[in-house]
Amino acid sequence: MRWLLFIWVLTMWLVPAVHAATEEQSIILEVEGNPHEFKQYIERNHPFVEVVHVYDTLLQGVAIRGDDQDIEDVQQHPQVQYRFPVQTYETNVNESVPFLLEDRKEPFNDIPYTGKGVKVGVIDTGIDYSHPDLEKNFKGGYDLVDLDEDPMETKEGQGEPTIHGTHVAGIIGANGKMKGIAPDVELYGYRALGPGGVGSSVQVIAAIEQAVEDGMDIINLSLGSSINGPDWPTSMAVDQATRLGVSMVIANGNSGPDLWTVGSPATSTKAISVGASTPPLRIPYFYEALNKKTIPLMPMSGAKPWTLRQSLPLVHAGKGEGDLPDLYGKIALIERGGLTFTEKALNAERHGAKAVVIYNNEEGVFQGGVEPSVTVPVTSISKEDGEWIKQHVIEQSTWLETEYVSVVDTMASFSSKGPVTWNWDIKPDIVAPGVAITSTVPAGYQSLQGTSMAAPHIAGVLALLKEAHPHWTPDMLKAALLSTAKPLEDEEGKLISPVVMGMGKVDVRAALEPLTLIEQGRLTYGRFLKERETRQAHVSVQNRTDRPRTYYFSKKDAPKGVRFHFPASFTLSPGEKRTVEVGVTVNQRLTSPAEPFIHGWVELHDEAKTIHLPYLIVTKDTTFPHAMGLEFTIKPYKKTEYQYRMYLPIGADQVTVELYDPDSLRFVRTLFSREEVKRGVVKGTLTEKMAGEEGVYLAVVSVSKDGVHQSYASPIMIGESYP
Repeated sequence: MRWLLFIWVLTMWLVPAVHAATEEQSIILEVEGNPHEFKQYIERNHPFVEVVHVYDTLLQGVAIRGDDQDIEDVQQHPQVQYRFPVQTYETNVNESVPFLLEDRKEPFNDIPYTGKGVKVGVIDTGIDYSHPDLEKNFKGGYDLVDLDEDPMETKEGQGEPTIHGTHVAGIIGANGKMKGIAPDVELYGYRALGPGGVGSSVQVIAAIEQAVEDGMDIINLSLGSSINGPDWPTSMAVDQATRLGVSMVIANGNSGPDLWTVGSPATSTKAISVGASTPPLRIPYFYEALNKKTIPLMPMSGAKPWTLRQSLPLVHAGKGEGDLPDLYGKIALIERGGLTFTEKALNAERHGAKAVVIYNNEEGVFQGGVEPSVTVPVTSISKEDGEWIKQHVIEQSTWLETEYVSVVDTMASFSSKGPVTWNWDIKPDIVAPGVAITSTVPAGYQSLQGTSMAAPHIAGVLALLKEAHPHWTPDMLKAALLSTAKPLEDEEGKLISPVVMGMGKVDVRAALEPLTLIEQGRLTYGRFLKERETRQAHVSVQNRTDRPRTYYFSKKDAPKGVRFHFPASFTLSPGEKRTVEVGVTVNQRLTSPAEPFIHGWVELHDEAKTIHLPYLIVTKDTTFPHAMGLEFTIKPYKKTEYQYRMYLPIGADQVTVELYDPDSLRFVRTLFSREEVKRGVVKGTLTEKMAGEEGVYLAVVSVSKDGVHQSYASPIMIGESYP
């Protein structure tokens, strides 16, 4: 078996007993073959290299520590595989926690479970275990960056400080001034992302293996990538961890609102992938009465709440750079680009602004965040709305009113959507609050948003379920969550698409004691290439009550060209479980090619309740990304070779990568071209001569398959440093 190589390098200074003082590195190598035999090879041939850990379950590799030259010598061994550049694996709970746990009749603290005795691992940027709300429940962990047993967040002086893992941990199990979902849970931190929240696939996989070895019941990964495929290495590691008995909770990603934006490891088949909905919120918006124009304001993470009541004039402040116009008592409208959001806001604040609105410099909306040093409200709007304000408000010297609307149980626009490529799975699985979530951070509390905040809500709920049902498997725990989820509706009262919300919003009380347990409840029929075809999905239904229950399926208003085949009604005795077939026939001569795919809901009924089960059918007309995730870097310690990696969900007749000047968009040269490329992870090497002149380029990847042509752009660097 061949294994991919990913390496993370961290430098530190030590003085070995017999070596001269040199710069020391801690790295994780993936190797081909038996990692224990490779450990023996290192011990025999490289006595000054310490083997810190051997990975042999989810990862075939070793963690080693040594000086530069010794590490370089080890990496020359032919068993050492590819290395790729480090990736950023994406990184008012006081309102969202009771919102999830309470109902209208009973207070949330009436739930008799607190996660006691349940081990939850947080794979992230580390945990500030000195926080007074976390120190009681923190039990240990491991640092996969420094290769030691101190998974503390990155602090000042160690690189760009981090807060993400501490925020996630607080949502799960804070127990102090703030209470998490499971306030008596045992928290373990696994630091896989270093300064600035940056880490590599190998660190994430190694962290999963370490957490599995440490006996975690649940692992939360509020991180992700742009690779939409079920067989990317991190997704496969998550699947394997679930088979080993650990429930895996993954953030679905923040790349919405477009389809196909879910990324690995949330693409894992067996994971619980979590999208972001809203807790009870009071959302501000601008209103212009003459044109009856409304402009929603999206608060930035970390910003002060928008509480303005009086109307204030708006002033266009360019990109927020340098000297700005008089902003005293006014709202600054600033274009995105150039400075960071924090720098823009602080500059506007210094010039007297009462609030800041940042509009996009490209189509659509965006989300962002500011640091706590910003003391005025900061929101984002679309490019279209920003241009409208400039033309109709600022240039005409009119004012906008600030109004508010109360929202709850809506989907966050940034939440990534499915489906997954290749196996055409429905993701996310479920949703939880992920907007304006206040939780613990080093030295205090802060409000953040993202599916990173939604996932730990589900991890905390799983801890409650695991305490209530300690012998339930990960599949049963997942089934309990999904079987009892509440589908959300849009403004017209229609159910939101399953590729947006999965099975719906988590219902904690119902999940603790589900009357019916459904496994394989998401009906994913795959990709239909024939004009007329019939396929089956298998659904397992279990009656968990103490009396017989009768079940039957139905579907209202099936799409044109689609016919479902339901089993006859059936009765299950108390505790009985049965697997039934739900078939579908698709006639693509009758289906609508205008739809991206065929999806919706079928109903499973018993005497008292209807459960909505999502279905997905991908047709021959469905458009989906044919390539993604180009990674390109120089080989470690081999300055004359480069390596690349990308993902092709269905393969390609031809793949071409062309380089363009990122400023002028002038074509420079073709980097490489390949034909008849198989599906999955695609990798290769280029010589220094083939790579060409050093510099930063815009790489345009063009893919052709069965007459369909697609392309996408990705920045790459040739050479070891930016020019």
